Amino acid sequence: MTLPLHLRRPSPWIALACGAVIVTIAMGIRQGFGLFMRPVELDLGVGRESFGLAMAVQNLIFGLAQPFVGAMADRHGPGRVAAAGGLLYAVGLASAALVSSAFGLTVTLGFLVGLAMTGVTFVVVLGAVVPLMPPGRRGAAAGIVTAGGSVGQFLLVPATQIAVEGLGWRGALAAAAGLAALMVPLAVGLVRDPAAGAARAVSGAGEIGFAAALRQAAGHRGYWLLNAGFFVCGFHIAFVSTHLPAFLTDAGLDPGIGARALALIGLFNILGSYAFGVAADRLRKKYVLSWIYVARAAVMALFLLAPFTPLTATLFACAIGFLWLGTVPLTSGLVGQIFGVRYLSTLFGIVFMSHQVGAFLGAWGAGYIFTRTGSYDLAWSISIGIALLAGLLNLPIRDVPLMRRDAQARPA
Repeated sequence: MTLPLHLRRPSPWIALACGAVIVTIAMGIRQGFGLFMRPVELDLGVGRESFGLAMAVQNLIFGLAQPFVGAMADRHGPGRVAAAGGLLYAVGLASAALVSSAFGLTVTLGFLVGLAMTGVTFVVVLGAVVPLMPPGRRGAAAGIVTAGGSVGQFLLVPATQIAVEGLGWRGALAAAAGLAALMVPLAVGLVRDPAAGAARAVSGAGEIGFAAALRQAAGHRGYWLLNAGFFVCGFHIAFVSTHLPAFLTDAGLDPGIGARALALIGLFNILGSYAFGVAADRLRKKYVLSWIYVARAAVMALFLLAPFTPLTATLFACAIGFLWLGTVPLTSGLVGQIFGVRYLSTLFGIVFMSHQVGAFLGAWGAGYIFTRTGSYDLAWSISIGIALLAGLLNLPIRDVPLMRRDAQARPA
């Protein structure tokens, strides 16, 4: 079937707007899941390790399925994949509102929502938007899409807290399901003929086949270093978003402080994502990535050394929020810079899988540590150590586009 011209060649700005709103909804709902931990624990009698396992399964499925969903978006178009993801997201949340056991949480909030998110978050949306933009604006566009997740976090986390208090955790999940369903019509803004998208993409590696692109990535040491660094990012994001509210409550702070902290992380990441997206167009991405990871280690260490008060929780949220998802436009930008943007959804999807394996360990592992030791001290120490390691791993990445490197290697 031949698509109409306006669907085969969509406006970059419409795609950018729709993509940013989709990510706003998807990530905004997801970042509020930590607020359900205590109500679910009290109502169903499941421990934090069980809730953490559900979040860990969500992150793992989100990662393991991502390369395949990214390949589907490259082959069949991101709009169709995003629409299916939005529908499944709503079904998963509505089903979670009906569960009565830890297993039910794992199936709904874990498996269904994790699978749904592969179609409505960064890999598919950036793969739809970035190839449509001029090369000098791709980093900024990726930063805007990434910032959409933080806008959602800033707006929807407080709304989730209000919904949990007013409707109960089941009613709050049902309301979130209705909001998630709005992503289905928004996906129309991402609909395009994949062949048309490929024609518009300017590939740094030339127009090569899908299998050849995978072989290029597999043989590139920098690609694996990016995977390792993004693993650390996933660990941090899942650990903090899932366990910070409970950590602050355990420290004697009001539960509202945890919700406010998550909202502030989202607010300051709006600034950080856009700033680091612009930096991706102007500075060497690998150096900025290294700085982000080292700065995270410093922020976490200072937070643990200071007394736990509403002020220190607020300052930590603002600082870690600025560093929260700035890694996304930089990491995806490095993938596109080295390998080209034709198969960006697939290649970045593989890197994102590594991110989500880290997220699995961050969500579940921290809950496991708390259950075994009665505190999060070891989890914080691990987070600081691997942040420093990630800062070092990004430095030796060879970020020269493959086409340029190949041209330099040919004899004159």
